[in-house]
Amino acid sequence: MDNLIRYKSVINLKIIASFFFLLTLFACNSTEPRLPESSQDFCGTIQAEVKTTLSEQLSGVSKKMESKTGVYVLEQGAEAMFSRAWLSSHAEQTIDVQYFIFSADNIGLIAIDYLVRAAEHGVKVRILVDDIMVDATGDELLMLNAHKNIAIKIYNPMANIGKNIIEKIVNITTDFHGLNQRMHNKTFTVDGKVAITGGRNVADEYFGYDHEYNFRDRDVLLIGGVTSEIQKSFNQFWDDELSVPVNKLVKTKGSPISSPTFAALHQYACNPENFLPQIREKIEKLPEAFNYIQETKKLHWLDDIEYISDAPGKNNKNEFLGGSGISTERLISLVQKAKKSVIIQTPYLITTDLGKNIFKKLVDKGVEVKILTNSLASNDNLEAFSGYQRDRDALLKTGVRIYEFKPDAQVRIKVMSSELQEKLDHIPVFGLHAKSMVIDDYTTVIGTFNLDPRSANLNTESVTIIPSAEIAKSVKQGMLTEMNPENAWETTLDWNPDGEVSKIKQLRVKSRIVVPKNIL
Repeated sequence: MDNLIRYKSVINLKIIASFFFLLTLFACNSTEPRLPESSQDFCGTIQAEVKTTLSEQLSGVSKKMESKTGVYVLEQGAEAMFSRAWLSSHAEQTIDVQYFIFSADNIGLIAIDYLVRAAEHGVKVRILVDDIMVDATGDELLMLNAHKNIAIKIYNPMANIGKNIIEKIVNITTDFHGLNQRMHNKTFTVDGKVAITGGRNVADEYFGYDHEYNFRDRDVLLIGGVTSEIQKSFNQFWDDELSVPVNKLVKTKGSPISSPTFAALHQYACNPENFLPQIREKIEKLPEAFNYIQETKKLHWLDDIEYISDAPGKNNKNEFLGGSGISTERLISLVQKAKKSVIIQTPYLITTDLGKNIFKKLVDKGVEVKILTNSLASNDNLEAFSGYQRDRDALLKTGVRIYEFKPDAQVRIKVMSSELQEKLDHIPVFGLHAKSMVIDDYTTVIGTFNLDPRSANLNTESVTIIPSAEIAKSVKQGMLTEMNPENAWETTLDWNPDGEVSKIKQLRVKSRIVVPKNIL
C-alpha cells in the first residue's frame, strides 16, 4: 500500500508539472505578418560589399590552426554579437547553427537576415533549433527553408512545431520523459574553421540589447583545432532521427513555396531604427579587433582543448527522468580532482545528493568552493529558483559559499551594450546566465551546463574545457569580481536575500513547490 501511495504521488506531481509546462506551449500565433512590407528603401544607402573573406583573414594563422586551437573568451554581449555577424557575412562555404532558443526579436531577426544574405551568396546554411522554444510560425519556417541554400530542422518535435493541442497533450501524458529531453547545445560554426559556443542563445537579452531584462553571459570563440570536433558533433545531431526537417512537420498551405522572398526582412535589418549605423560600423571593423587581440596576446593558441557534447537523446530512458550523460560524467571527474579551488557560475543551482556529497568531500579536504547563482530578485525562472530554495540550506551545510546575483549588479554597466545604455533613461534588470567554472587556477570550463538535474540527466549539453593558467586567471578574476558586494549578496544559513523582492513574488516561488526537482 505504501508503494502504491508513493507511486500515485509521483504521478500527481508529474501531472501538475505538466500543466506548468503546457502553459508555455499553447500561446496563439498572430495571423498578422511579423514584417510588413516597407515603403522605404533602407538598404539602398548601405554598402554591402565584403572586402575580405574568412580565409584571407585567417591566412596568417592557418598553420597554427592545424595543430592548435585559437581561444578567445567572449565576455561582453556586444562583441559576441559582432563576432557572429562578421563571421556570417564573411563565410565562404557553410554556416551551421545549433541553439536551444532562437527568438524572432530584434537580434534574432537581424541574425536571420545575416544568414539569409549568406545563403544568397551561395553559403550553405543549416539551422537546428530545439522544438520547445521556437519563436516562429510554420509559414515563416517554411519560407526560410524554401531557400535552396537553407535547411531547417527541429529537434525532438513533440510539443510545438506542427503539433495541435491534442497531439501535445498525448505526448506530454504518454511520454513525459521523452518530451523533457531537450537539446540545450549552443554552437555557431563557420566553414568548419571557426566556432562560437557557450551560454548564449539568440535573443536580445543574451547580448545586452533588451530594454527590460538582460543576462550576464559568456561564450568562447575557437579557431581551428577543436573546431573540427564541434563540427562533428553538429553533424551527429543533424543526422539523428530526433532532428526532423521542418517541411515534414508543417503542412504547406496551397502550393509549395518555389521563390521565397526576403525583401521585408532585409528592409527591417537595414532600417537604422532596428540596426544602429554605429553598430554596423563596429562589425565592419572587426578585423582590426582581431588583429588587436592577436598583437596583445589575448588570443591564446593552445593544445589539448576539449569539446565535450552529449549524444542526441542523452540517455536510453532506463531510469525515469535520469540517465546522466558524457558531459555530466566529465564535469564530475574534473571537480573531484580539484586540489585548491572550484569557482562556479550557474544561473540555476539545484544540487542532488551526489552533488552535495562531492562538494562536501572537497571542502573537507580544504578545497575552496564558491558558487555564484541568481537571487530571487535577478531570477527569470521561478520553478528553478524554487528547487534551489528547497536545497539551499543543505548545500550551505556542506561548507560551500554561495553568492546570489543582484538585479542591479554594477558589473552590468560594463558588459551591457553601450549603445543601449545611451538610448535608455533606465538600466534594465540584470540576471546571470553564464555557465562557467575555474578549477585550481588552471582549468576553465565554458559551456551550456547548469548545475541542476535537467542538465545532468535530460538536456543534451556541451562544454569546452580549456587548460590555461592565463585564461583561468582572467575568467576567475571576473567571476570573483561578480561576487563582490556591489554585484552579489552572500547568502548564509542565517540570512538570504529572498526578502529583497515583493511578497507576491515570494509567494509565486512558494507555489512552485509542487514541481519535482528532477525536471528542473
